[in-house]
Amino acid sequence: LPHEQVFYIGDTANSPYGPRDIAEVRSLALSIMDELVDRGVKLLVIACNTASAAVLHDARARYTLGRGVPVIEVIHPAARTAARVTRNGKVGLIATRGTVDSRAYDDALQAVPGVELVSQACPRFVDLAERGVTTGPEVLDVAEEYLAPIKAAGVDTLILGCTHYPLLVGPISYVMGQDVTLVTSSDETAKDVYRALAGKNLLRGSDAPEPRHDFASTGDPEAFSVLARRFLGPEVTAVEHVAFTREAAGAPAGLPHPPSPPTSHQGSA
Repeated sequence: LPHEQVFYIGDTANSPYGPRDIAEVRSLALSIMDELVDRGVKLLVIACNTASAAVLHDARARYTLGRGVPVIEVIHPAARTAARVTRNGKVGLIATRGTVDSRAYDDALQAVPGVELVSQACPRFVDLAERGVTTGPEVLDVAEEYLAPIKAAGVDTLILGCTHYPLLVGPISYVMGQDVTLVTSSDETAKDVYRALAGKNLLRGSDAPEPRHDFASTGDPEAFSVLARRFLGPEVTAVEHVAFTREAAGAPAGLPHPPSPPTSHQGSA
């Protein structure tokens, strides 16, 4: 999607989402998406597994049915990929406590015959990724501890069910071994975005002006810039601060206004 514009909000003031109550995550995510839709985005991507589990059904009712804005999440794309690549039908899931407890991946894989899901919450992985600790004895010790029950179950496929975890793919792959396929949602999610935009004739043409990407954070913009460059690349330079108000609907105030309808991403852990 090289011609699309992206407006990305990281709710860093309220992250990590993983340990939070699911109702609180739903409220936080919906308040941000309300503002994004009010600003005219043409599609929403919930770029967070915990938020996807908490808010997907409400978001599609509210924005897709209510306002005609497609909503793409990251759980079903990863589940589809895992179901396709597993050879022995045993799939592992590592995720935040909120995602595991939601059983969203269990529900996504329920319709696939012969697939068994083994889940493990890995809350310390988020902290390690955000601190940039992606190699060394500390992360290996944590990975060995978390992944032991997954390995013992004999899985041949492992879903990295948190958008932070790809930063730890090295130690995770080392612990799991070369015979286990690691699955993330990124490629399949991008395909879902393409299909949704193409289906509504919303793709931005190659003759459009150079795309502009806007980034905003509910927390410290400089800290977000450092973290976002690890995840999103060096193009993350200027970051707006979003003044997040927890009163009434809890909607964020002062969001930057993109120049034309972008594809929107909302992320946390």
